[in-house]
Amino acid sequence: MRINDTIPNLTVTTDKGSFALHDFVGDGWAIVFSHPKDFTPVCTTEFGAVATLQSEWDARGTKVLGVSVDGVEDHIKWKEDIAKVGGTAPDFPIVADDGLEVAKAFDMLPAEAVLPDGRTPADSATVRSVFIIGPDKQVKLMMTYPMTVGRNFAEIVRALDALQTTAKHGVATPADWTVGQDVIIPPTVNNDDATAKFGSFDAVLPYLRKTKLPS
Repeated sequence: MRINDTIPNLTVTTDKGSFALHDFVGDGWAIVFSHPKDFTPVCTTEFGAVATLQSEWDARGTKVLGVSVDGVEDHIKWKEDIAKVGGTAPDFPIVADDGLEVAKAFDMLPAEAVLPDGRTPADSATVRSVFIIGPDKQVKLMMTYPMTVGRNFAEIVRALDALQTTAKHGVATPADWTVGQDVIIPPTVNNDDATAKFGSFDAVLPYLRKTKLPS
């Protein structure tokens, strides 16, 4: 799976029922974030963080889908621990990927991967990824973390804002950009078209032109 690839339309089983991934995304945005095993310390804190951000996802028209390499019953029990740690019960579904269909289809594990008896999270360590999916069902951003480093979901919110802004306005965003800051005019837009579309702009370099975000 690479950026701009269309996600596979798998039918997945979750603690909130079964559905096809394309139906889940619908006409909006989605975040898929994966985990190598239930009842693991770092992942538990991550699920708590995502649950507390539910109003942020809602404001951006974005659905959240967890994935973990365990079954539905474990997911249901794990959510009790997540609520205890994070202070908020997760309201989003978690895919029961105990057969590794999602992990393999999203290229987090090789096609020949199997889960050994008595497995540990190390056996599926690379199932620690975040995918932001656009309304066209394509991957817009992906990042993978090691098991020891908790994900920064404030950065994922920031990246989601940038993706939605660039998709809507045909611009790019500079390093560390947040909503309200100047944006970059793509090099494919010539100066005359840039003036017509954006008005005034600051040509920092011939190929780096900044402007206010269109209202």
